[in-house]
Amino acid sequence: MLFFVCFLSFFAAVFADTPANCTYEDVQGRWMFQVGSRGHDKTIKCDSEALAESTFYVTLKFPDVAIDDQGNTGFWTLIYNQGFEVNIGGRKYFAFSAYQKNGSHVTSQCGKTLPGWTHDVLERNWACFQGQKTTPVPPKYHVIPERHSSEYVQILKFRTNYDFIDQINQKQKLWKAVAYREMEDMTLEDLVKRAGGRKSKIIGIPKPAPVSEEVKRIAQKLPESFDWRTTGFVSPVRNQGGCGSCYAFSSLGMNEARWRMRTNNTEQPVFSTQDIVECSEYSQGCEGGFPYLIGGKYAEDFGLVEEKCNPYKGKDGKCSTDQSCPRQYSYRYKYVGGFYGACNEELMMINLIKNGPMAVSFEVYNDFMHYKGGVYVHTGLQEKFNPFEITNHAVLLVGYGVDAATGVKFWTIKNSWGTGWGEDGYFRIRRGTDECSIESIAVESFPLY
Repeated sequence: MLFFVCFLSFFAAVFADTPANCTYEDVQGRWMFQVGSRGHDKTIKCDSEALAESTFYVTLKFPDVAIDDQGNTGFWTLIYNQGFEVNIGGRKYFAFSAYQKNGSHVTSQCGKTLPGWTHDVLERNWACFQGQKTTPVPPKYHVIPERHSSEYVQILKFRTNYDFIDQINQKQKLWKAVAYREMEDMTLEDLVKRAGGRKSKIIGIPKPAPVSEEVKRIAQKLPESFDWRTTGFVSPVRNQGGCGSCYAFSSLGMNEARWRMRTNNTEQPVFSTQDIVECSEYSQGCEGGFPYLIGGKYAEDFGLVEEKCNPYKGKDGKCSTDQSCPRQYSYRYKYVGGFYGACNEELMMINLIKNGPMAVSFEVYNDFMHYKGGVYVHTGLQEKFNPFEITNHAVLLVGYGVDAATGVKFWTIKNSWGTGWGEDGYFRIRRGTDECSIESIAVESFPLY
């Protein structure tokens, strides 16, 4: 019999690392969910094991249909390669996939989950649950890339390699690389976190989905260029520093912009990223996280507070949000296209214009650190002087266009590295080729007003 414990606390500590690597093929099939006592509120803590009180069976069909044993039909989606969420029978079930870690080796146990959360769609009746697939799933193994000694990486300062910058500029003419003096005040570990953090790494990012004829027809009628910045709905560029909180900045930037749109700029909130870093069980603080779980699920389940309620510190810590602050909620969060793996360029353009700025993720290479202007494409060059791991960085999509000088299509993106970086804190990246996986996993949610 399955056991898991549910303790009550206002905010729980940040959840553990989730290096699982599970695919639709691993997760689809019939599941048994064993559910603990219901009737709790959202302060429930689901992080260890105790007696389950009820059992629920559901079959997850690729790519997004869920059917329970009573014949109810619902929706489900993979959440990156980390876990999944099911919405059926008036309840939601979310959990990270289970795994075992032994040094640099990880065994993904995709046929079961870690203890997760379930609640009714009105979010009044919470419980903990744990899932087990009824047909065995062979364990999957992968190796975490060996990194330099943690002590070495944490203390070693970045040093500008001017030869590398020259190589970038000589290899291509679409964008310009420069040296940033402030990077020399950061350690290599800071730079890895700034680019997303190791715990935001996604293994096996899906490719853009095929484009239907209907979507093609709609996309062909869109303007050649579009930019939400011209409306005043995009909130100011901020600087995450050496904390891997880009997922929070992109998620909240999306909610800030859409809140402004909803109120026609009569309300212009700047939400607290520190609240996410310190207080969210759906992410890993300064080590990383994912927009679907923050810009969407956390914003719906727990709501967002304004910056003054917990000013940004750029470091992990105990939840210190002023609990008297009101929370503003979002709902109807989703991957663009409807589920994980359904995204593509045309759908991103359509949803960007129709609904507003959205959170996107892409793979960061060390040449991107030196971007100053132009349309970014990865050069293929790798700097050996400053060791760097490829990471997944979350940012905010605000527009698109075509470069007048080169004819290259691009996305316009708001970064969270301050206004001194790039094009006043923004960058452009090639569009239509899934450059660095930029067109694979866009996320959006909608303000509840």
